[in-house]
Amino acid sequence: MARSILLLHCHDLGRFLGAYGVTTVSTPHLDRLAAESTVFESAFATSPHCSPARASLFTGSYPQQHGVLGLTHEPFGWDLIDPTTHIAHRLSRLGYATELIGVHHESRTLPDDELASRLGFGLVRTGGDRDVVVERTTDALRRAASSDQPFYLQVGFHEPHRTPSRRDRDGIMGFLGDGFEADESRGVSVPAYLSDTAEAHEEMAELQGAVRHMDEGVGAILAELDQLGLAEDTLVVFTTDHGLALPRAKCTLYDAGVGVALFMRVPGAAAWHGRRIRSLVSHVDVVPTLLELAASADPAGAAGTSLVALVEHDAAPRAFTFGQLTYHTYFDPKRSVRSADAKLILNLSNAPRAMDPTQSWMHRSIPVDLTGPTIGTSPLMEFYDLGADPEELVNLIDEPARAPQIAELATALQEWMRETEDPLLSSPASPRHRLALTSLDRIARMHRAEPIDAPA
Repeated sequence: MARSILLLHCHDLGRFLGAYGVTTVSTPHLDRLAAESTVFESAFATSPHCSPARASLFTGSYPQQHGVLGLTHEPFGWDLIDPTTHIAHRLSRLGYATELIGVHHESRTLPDDELASRLGFGLVRTGGDRDVVVERTTDALRRAASSDQPFYLQVGFHEPHRTPSRRDRDGIMGFLGDGFEADESRGVSVPAYLSDTAEAHEEMAELQGAVRHMDEGVGAILAELDQLGLAEDTLVVFTTDHGLALPRAKCTLYDAGVGVALFMRVPGAAAWHGRRIRSLVSHVDVVPTLLELAASADPAGAAGTSLVALVEHDAAPRAFTFGQLTYHTYFDPKRSVRSADAKLILNLSNAPRAMDPTQSWMHRSIPVDLTGPTIGTSPLMEFYDLGADPEELVNLIDEPARAPQIAELATALQEWMRETEDPLLSSPASPRHRLALTSLDRIARMHRAEPIDAPA
C-alpha cells in the first residue's frame, strides 16, 4: 500500500533548530520529530532564495532546468517551464489526493483554483499565518482520515520570514509581526559569521521567537496526525527553503545561505529511525526519495538521486552539491560547487560582495568580516577550506598549494553548468561575466590536461 506524505516546510530557517545544535532556540516539536527521523546534517538548497529553491525542492531539478531563476511573484514573474514536473502532478497520476496549504512560492502567483490545476493539486489554499495554516491542515487531515486514498499534503509556514510590524523601528523590518514575542528564555545565539553585538542579540531574540511560534504550529499538526491514527502510514518530511534572512546568509552561496534543515520520518522502516547522516544531500534528491519511498515510482527527468540506497544500504554519497543565484531583487549571477570539505564560488558580476536579505534600510546584525567604508564588489572566484574555515571567511583562491582542489571543483562546476544547460554559459552579459567563464574554463582545462588554447 502506498504511503501518504505530509511535507512541512517554512521560510528562511536554515538549520536554526535544536536538532542541529542550536541550544537557545525552543523547538521541542521539531526536535522530537527529528529524533524519530533520519536527519540529514549536510543538506543544501540549490539556491539561497525562495522561489528557485522551492521549485527545485518540488520538482527535483535545478533552476537552470525548471526555469525559475528568480522570484515568482510580481513584479518579477518567473515561472516553471513545465509545471507537470511538480511532485503534486507526479503523485496525482499515481492516484494520490493532493493538497497545498499556506506558502506557495515555486511558480507564478495565480488564483488558488488556477494554481491547483497548473501544479497538479486537487485543492489549494494559499496564504495565512501560523494559526490559519494549522486550522486548514487539521481540516485536510480529518478529511484524509475518512478516505482510503493516499494523500500528499504540502504545508508551508510563512514564519520565520521577516514581517512588517508596528513594533519595528523606522528603517527596520524585524521577525515578529504582531502575533508573538521575542524569545531569549534560553539565551540568544548569534551566528559566528555575525558580530556579537547588542543589536544582533535583539534581532536574534526576535528570530528565536518566530521559530518557536512556527514550531508550535508543527506540533499541533503532528498531534492531529497522531490523534487521527494517520501517523503509522504517513511519511513526514520537514525542511526549509534556504538560510536565515540575515547578512551573509540568505542570498549568498555560503553554507549559511544554502544549508537547510531536512529530516524524514518513515513509519515502519527501522533504517530511517533515529539516524543522522553527514553525507552531502541536495534538495533535488527529495522528490526521487519520496517517489521511491511512498509509491515505488521512478522520478523520470529528475536531476536528483533517491536517498533510499544511502540510508538503507550505505550506498556511496554524492560527491558534490551545487548552488546558484541569478536574480533576487537584481541580477547577481553566481554559481558554486561544494565537496565534503571545500567550496568554490564563481561570481559572474561586479555586484556587491553579498546581496542584502534584510528588507531593511538599517542593519542590526553586521558580518564579522566587514572592513573598510564600503562592502566592495565580489571577487572573481572564492575558495574555502570548510574544515578549517566553516564560516567561509578566508578566501584561499590564490594559494598555490590549493590549486589541485580548486581545479577539481572548477571542473565539476563547469560540467554541471553544461549538463544543466546553464544560460550563463552563453552570451556573457559583461566583461566580468566573460572573464569569469574564461577563468573557469582555463582552470578546468588544466585539470583535464587539455591545451589552454583549444576550442571551448
